[in-house]
Amino acid sequence: MTKFAQFFVSIALAIASFFCSIFGLPTYPHGKQVDMNKFELVWADEFDGDTVDSTKWGCHGDWAADSTGSYVRKGGYWNREMCSIQDGNLHIATKYFPDGYKGNGKPGWYSCALDTMNGRFEQTYGYFECRCILPKGVGLWSAFWLYTGEVGNIGNGGIDGAEIDVFESAYYSNKRSNTVSGAIHYDGYGENHRQKKAYWSRLTANNPYEEYNTYGVEWNEKEYIFYINGVKVGKTDFGGACQVPENLILSVEVGGENGIPAQSWAGPSIAENTEMPTDFIVDYVRVYQYK
Repeated sequence: MTKFAQFFVSIALAIASFFCSIFGLPTYPHGKQVDMNKFELVWADEFDGDTVDSTKWGCHGDWAADSTGSYVRKGGYWNREMCSIQDGNLHIATKYFPDGYKGNGKPGWYSCALDTMNGRFEQTYGYFECRCILPKGVGLWSAFWLYTGEVGNIGNGGIDGAEIDVFESAYYSNKRSNTVSGAIHYDGYGENHRQKKAYWSRLTANNPYEEYNTYGVEWNEKEYIFYINGVKVGKTDFGGACQVPENLILSVEVGGENGIPAQSWAGPSIAENTEMPTDFIVDYVRVYQYK
C-alpha cells in the first residue's frame, strides 16, 4: 500500500471511529504504529516447552483453592489443569464437569487464569504484548491484564495501584463479535471502585476467533496507550498512571456468580454456547522496557 493510500485509509477509519463513538459503537483501529525502537525485550514466554513453565506462571487463586486445585471464579472455576502447551501455544480450555473436577462435588465450568505473581515477574512501565486467538462463544471471555494487589489502596487514584486490562473479549454474542475492549480499574472492587473503558475497538482484518492478533499496552509515567496489531486504538491517564510494579495475568472467565453460570456482559449463559469446547490460544507474551 502506498503512503497516500495508507493516509487515506487512516483518515477514513478516523472518521468512521468518530461517528461510531457518537452512536455508542466500537471504533476501528486507526492510530499510529507503536514505536518498538524505544524498547528492549526483557521477559517473554513463547510457550515452546512441553508444559506450562512454573518458574514463569502460577495459577491465579491458588491461595483459595480446594484439594483438587479448584477456585470459584464468577460463574465457573479456575483450575491449573485447564492449561496445557500444544504445538508451541498455551491453551486455556473451558470444560464442563458434571460431578466437579476429579469428583469434588462442584459441578460446573472449569477454566484457568495464570499469573506471574509470587516473585516470578513484575515490572513498572514499558510495553506489554500478547499474541493470541480468542475463545469462541457466548458466556465467557478471555483477557490479558496487568495486576497488583495494591489496586485495593483507596484514596490516591490509580497511582499507587491499578488493574490494567490490555484486552477483554466479551462481545461474541452480538453484532460486535469482533470487538475487544480495554479498561483501567482502581480503588479496590467495593464501594470505592473506579473504572473507565480505555478503548472499545472492532478488528477489521484478522478474525480474532480464528486468527492471531496482537494486543499491547505502552505504560509510562503519564498514561496508558493501547494497541491492536501495533496500531493505536486508545489511550488514557484515568486515575493517574500507576507507579508501582505490576504482574501479568492471562485468564478465561465464565459469566455468573458463585460458580453458577448466568447472563452477563458476555451475553447469555455459557449453557447456550454452541461453540464449546473452545480454547484461548496464546502464541506468546512479551514484555519490553524503555531503553
